[in-house]
Amino acid sequence: MTYQLYYWPTIQGRGEFVRLALEEAAADYVDVARGPEEKGQGLPALMALLEGDRVLRPPFAPPFLRDGRRLIGQTAAILLHLGDRHRLAPRDEAGRLWVHQIQLTIADLVGEAHDTHHPVGAGLYYDDQKPEAARRAREFRRDRIPKFLGWLERILARNPRGDRHLVGARVSYADLSLFQVVAGLRYAFPRASRRALARTPRVAALCAAVADRPRIAAYLASERRLPFSEEGIFRRYPELDG
Repeated sequence: MTYQLYYWPTIQGRGEFVRLALEEAAADYVDVARGPEEKGQGLPALMALLEGDRVLRPPFAPPFLRDGRRLIGQTAAILLHLGDRHRLAPRDEAGRLWVHQIQLTIADLVGEAHDTHHPVGAGLYYDDQKPEAARRAREFRRDRIPKFLGWLERILARNPRGDRHLVGARVSYADLSLFQVVAGLRYAFPRASRRALARTPRVAALCAAVADRPRIAAYLASERRLPFSEEGIFRRYPELDG
C-alpha cells in the first residue's frame, strides 16, 4: 500500500513532520503535489481535494494523508495514525497519549515560531508588520524558546528508559518532530537557538542522534529534503534574531 501525502510542493512547512515519519518508517508514499500533473498529481490534485465538493470530511488545510479510504488532516493526527501503524509510538495507551501530548506541544512551538514574522495576520506581508514582528520575536527568543526546550529537556531527563528518547527506549515520531523544530529554530534564530541549546544538552544530543539515523540521514542528503526558505514556517530575518 502506498500513502499519498498532500502538502504544498515548494516548502517544508508542517508537511515535513509527516515526511520524516514516513522516511523513518521506510513507508511507500507519494508526495502528491510534487508529482507530474499528467499522472494526476501536482498542485491541482491537492486543490481538488481541498476545495472540491466530493469529500465527506474535507481537511481544513494541508498536510493531509490518504491511507486507503481514510483522509486524515492535521499533522498531529496524521502522526498519531502513523505512530500506531509503524511502531513510532508505544503500544500502550498511556504511552501513545503521552507521545501525542508532546507532539501537540511541539505544534504550539511551531505556531509561535511562525507568528514571530506574522504576528498581526497571516494574509499580510512581513514588511507590513515589522515593528510588531520585532516585539514578538524578542519575547520568543528571550522567554518562549527556552521554556519549550527546557520542558523537553526535563522530559528527556525523566524518561525511565534513559535520555536518548523522549518516550520509552525506541524512537518515536515526537523525537523526529523535535529534530525538525530544532533544525528550523537553528535556521531562523541561529543565535537564540545556540544559547538555548547550550542549556539543554539532552535536546541537542537527541537531535544529533536523529540526524544520524540511517534512513533520516539518507533523506536529509537527498533532493526530497527541501531547504528552509523565507516562504515557510521558519524564516531567517536577521533582525528578528536580535
